[in-house]
Amino acid sequence: MGGKGSMKQALGIRRLILVLGDQLDRKSVALEGIDPSLDVLFLAEVRSESTHVWSHKARTALFLAAMRHFTADCRKSGLRVDHVALTDPANSQNLAGELRRAIRRHQPGEVLMVEPGDYRVRQDLLAVLVDLGQAYRELADNHFLCSRADFASHAKVRKQLRLEYFYRPMRERYGILMNQAGPEGGSWNFDTDNRGSFGKAGPGLLPEPLRFSPDAVTREVLDLVAREFGSHPGSIEAFDWPVTPDQASEAVDDFITHRLPWFGTYQDAMWLGQPWLYHSRISTSLNLKLISPLTVCQRAEAAYRAGQAPLAAVEGFIRQILGWREYVRGIYWLHMPGYLDLNALGAEQPLPAFYWTGDTEMACLRDAIGQTLRLGYAHHIQRLMVTGLFALLLGVRPREVHAWYLAVYVDAVEWVELPNTLGMSQYADGGIMASKPYAATGKYIQRMGNHCQNCRYKPAESTGPTACPFTTLYWDFLDRHEKSLVRNPRMSLQVKNLTRMTEGQRLEIRQQAGRLRLRMAAP
Repeated sequence: MGGKGSMKQALGIRRLILVLGDQLDRKSVALEGIDPSLDVLFLAEVRSESTHVWSHKARTALFLAAMRHFTADCRKSGLRVDHVALTDPANSQNLAGELRRAIRRHQPGEVLMVEPGDYRVRQDLLAVLVDLGQAYRELADNHFLCSRADFASHAKVRKQLRLEYFYRPMRERYGILMNQAGPEGGSWNFDTDNRGSFGKAGPGLLPEPLRFSPDAVTREVLDLVAREFGSHPGSIEAFDWPVTPDQASEAVDDFITHRLPWFGTYQDAMWLGQPWLYHSRISTSLNLKLISPLTVCQRAEAAYRAGQAPLAAVEGFIRQILGWREYVRGIYWLHMPGYLDLNALGAEQPLPAFYWTGDTEMACLRDAIGQTLRLGYAHHIQRLMVTGLFALLLGVRPREVHAWYLAVYVDAVEWVELPNTLGMSQYADGGIMASKPYAATGKYIQRMGNHCQNCRYKPAESTGPTACPFTTLYWDFLDRHEKSLVRNPRMSLQVKNLTRMTEGQRLEIRQQAGRLRLRMAAP
């Protein structure tokens, strides 16, 4: 993409190359042809990136630690790096202000940047460049496997944007899990094989994921975060995330060897006190660009070809990266900035205070939120079908749900978090992304894990003192949105079940749901 602003005679360096905290890719297109005698890399640690949402301490620590390791690696390679520390007395504490200061320091002939992943950040940075009349170039991000332009072209010929019809051509384009006759195994999708639960016996002995003990650089960052962001949510006591490309590569290999074979079967399962199960823990590395998504997909495919993992598991994992991750990014850039304010269901309830504390009698929410605050992590079903489902059924304002997800998860970057929250989880986009609201009673949670066994609430009950709030709110959700949901063919059976209730039963559910909302709205 070409930049605005006329070229000027360089008074200082040739290029100032801006590197954002989620662009730590040593193979970035911005680094092609870099000359240390002429060019300077520029990174800035700024407080505003942790305060525009109330960020989890571990999220801030991850970004800062990965940035500092990137800088050290670049300097070791002989590159010139201008890295502004958070505690620099002159730090303006926002990216736009630091870019402005860097341009004045270096007087570059040109600013070079890879397109930011966050719409807000991009607008702020472009405003500075235009205001200063600074020549610049904005480059398409070669980390991603589908460019924004390619996704826009895909969208133009589709009445509806659905993952399946994006994912298939991506498989063909990159030759992933393909053979001469078509898709490996004769099917594009093995999702029906990937919905297992552990049963009463539980998951048994689980392989612990590889941990990365903080080195001196990371320990310094953890001390900094504890000192500067002490009032922020969450803990950094268990911080062990990969923060370098080598660590990211080790994390991928560890997942493929020890958990990928069972990932497919149990990717939707939950178990009390078990945060990792068979999940990969590599979303942070992908989103900070410590490792290439194509590399990850190719390693997973190689495991299948070598007979080390079944096709259903490998296909399900690859679909999340080659399909879902790229699709979500395309949706984000196709619909921003208006996407941020969508609220198709008219949800206006405040986010319950217990989302910041985990202090609730609902065992599944207490476990998922407590884990999130402790680790900055929850797997996709905990996000979609526990914390997200409850917010959907309760009718929480989508923008508040979005702000919470962006704040509390270490892998949260807006381009991936916002569509997953507003579109997939909250159905606030009215069906742009998902074909139906993901609404369910507490019996879904009971089926997929063991949280209900020792919970005071009963998932089969919708009214009364022991009724599961998920179940009460599920029927109330259908009742409130019956007129719109009845037109959705994928919701017709659920709405039909609602119509079997008497008006008295429906009134009792409405009243119990109303009491729940009043209680949840209390500070």
